[in-house]
Amino acid sequence: MIDIKKCFFTMAILLGVGQLMAQDQDTAAQTPPVPKTGQVVDKIIAKVDNYIILESDLQKAYLESISQQQEGFDAPTRCDVFESLLINKMMVAKAEIDSVVVSDAEVMLQTDQRFSMIMQQFGGDENTLAEVYGKTADQLKAELETPIREQLIIDKMQKKITAGLTVSPAEVRRFYNKIPKDSLPFFSAEVTVGQIVKKPEVNREEKDRVVNFLKGLKEKILNGEEDFGPLAKKYSEDPGSGAQGGELGFFRRGELAPEYEATALALKPGEISDPVESMFGFHMIQLLERRGNTFNTKHILIRPRPTDNDIAKAERYLDSLRTKIVNDSIAFSKAAKEYSDDRNTSDNGGFFSDQNTGANRLTLRNLDDPVLYFTLDTMKVGSITKPMRYQNEREEDRVRILYYKEKFPAHRANLNDDYEKLKTATRRQKEENLLNKWFISAKDDVYIDIDPAYDRCDVLKER
Repeated sequence: MIDIKKCFFTMAILLGVGQLMAQDQDTAAQTPPVPKTGQVVDKIIAKVDNYIILESDLQKAYLESISQQQEGFDAPTRCDVFESLLINKMMVAKAEIDSVVVSDAEVMLQTDQRFSMIMQQFGGDENTLAEVYGKTADQLKAELETPIREQLIIDKMQKKITAGLTVSPAEVRRFYNKIPKDSLPFFSAEVTVGQIVKKPEVNREEKDRVVNFLKGLKEKILNGEEDFGPLAKKYSEDPGSGAQGGELGFFRRGELAPEYEATALALKPGEISDPVESMFGFHMIQLLERRGNTFNTKHILIRPRPTDNDIAKAERYLDSLRTKIVNDSIAFSKAAKEYSDDRNTSDNGGFFSDQNTGANRLTLRNLDDPVLYFTLDTMKVGSITKPMRYQNEREEDRVRILYYKEKFPAHRANLNDDYEKLKTATRRQKEENLLNKWFISAKDDVYIDIDPAYDRCDVLKER
């Protein structure tokens, strides 16, 4: 009988959840170093060559798996999680044997970005950080490097092991047909919702005000009246870097806004740019250092604010577009792709999608925006709202129209309604099978020692 629980076991666990700091919306959730809370009793529960798994590692990963379990399916057991952690360590140990490595530059880049996220939680205050964790910022940053390097190696090894894996419709059907009918998961009601967003065009006078303000700050720095860092802490509207004196950390080419990157890379170390506009606002940039294909900068970000008249123009624009959609002059998805200013949804025809499956269906509880949730409650299926003002996650003024396309009642899983979910589960089963086969063939190449308390998990047993 197929093990449904393990097939839907999130791949985040296989990628070492619980060892690293949380990232952005397209990677697995991860955690910062544990704050200082007194003496913690811990022990080694497994060794793979020179790599160890601690009881605390398992506990963190298990709790993470519980929080991320897919609706309708049981969460993995502690033995499931233990096996996944063991495979992680196997991949790291085997990578050493197979000469699979990651560069110091990759590790440095990820470490800087993860550490910046931790610092955001403390408003950039290193003293508060040190008080909570009982270590200096430099010590904490150094502690991140080893798990981050392991994570990157695991990612590389997993891609190597599962390279070329595909899932056909026939495989999805076979997967579904093997599930006992009384074991089919029950899904909550779901909706398909789209949006077209218009970013108000800020008037020239407001833009000029921001540019002149930044030029004034630059002049003070060049005259020795002020330092860049304190000014960034005081004025920058980038919530991440502003608290750290404007420093972003190292990024690769292509990872920042094109206008920002082009300006930064045209500077000499220590040089400060004139204000440059990107989709985020106006930046004044200082290049700190270049290392190969990466670079580190400071910046001060100021966002020009649209006036009521600017927002009203955006409303009129969307109202006109809405009329065309209602009159069937243009399809909603085509209009979203061509005219929406929200990059997260425009490429998907304007529709919100499930991050795990990519399907355009979401449970109401997965709608993070409470305004969106309550707006849908007042709408009829098939309707499109009038233009509505709102603020995005960066608290920037925007206007949007919402399209309530479909509603799916709560139901047992079936191929017609839940194909994307079942396809994702099928792929995960195939990935798990590949990893298990690899594990069996590779385990003789490394030394493995498991605490007797976990013998019951039978992780070394061939299946």
